Amino acid sequence: MTTTSSSAESPATVFGPSALATPANAVTLSRVIITPVLLIWILAGGASWPVFALWTVLASTDGVDGYIARRHGTTRSGAFLDPLADKFLVLGAMWALVSIERFSWVPVALIAFREVSMSAYRSHLSRRGISLPARLSAKAKTVVQLVAVGFALMPAMADQETDVATSILWVAVALTLGTGVQYLRDGWKPLHAL
Repeated sequence: MTTTSSSAESPATVFGPSALATPANAVTLSRVIITPVLLIWILAGGASWPVFALWTVLASTDGVDGYIARRHGTTRSGAFLDPLADKFLVLGAMWALVSIERFSWVPVALIAFREVSMSAYRSHLSRRGISLPARLSAKAKTVVQLVAVGFALMPAMADQETDVATSILWVAVALTLGTGVQYLRDGWKPLHAL
């Protein structure tokens, strides 16, 4: 008697945890490859509808690769590449906006400091066998960061007397620093229990 593979097999078994060439990683890598085009475009012309459209597409790929990974199996490479691609996109766009004087450097520096220091902290914990799962508040933080940049890239917002983008950016700073404190606390007990 021969057995055939069932089409009802869970999609999570399509790719193992060590797989590199996955659809989710392809989406993530496309985000990394296209991000420099966006940054050059921001530096060359500032806010415009084409730049905003490209930003929206790139920002949307973060959700797309996550959805694909959940359907076809998460991988260690994806867990490493996705946050790196997010930081490259978001921090790159924020610093480009600082360069054209659309954002102040202070909130962007605070966000960058938290992102880099938390990446180092999580890496340190990982080497000790401690994993910090992503918090819902951290996902909300990322969304607010994406929205702040999106508003800054909209030409309709560039001439507003009340700077909505900067207000949203400061909300992102508060969420970013707050989630950093949460992650520090999450890792403190397991780290000191070793």
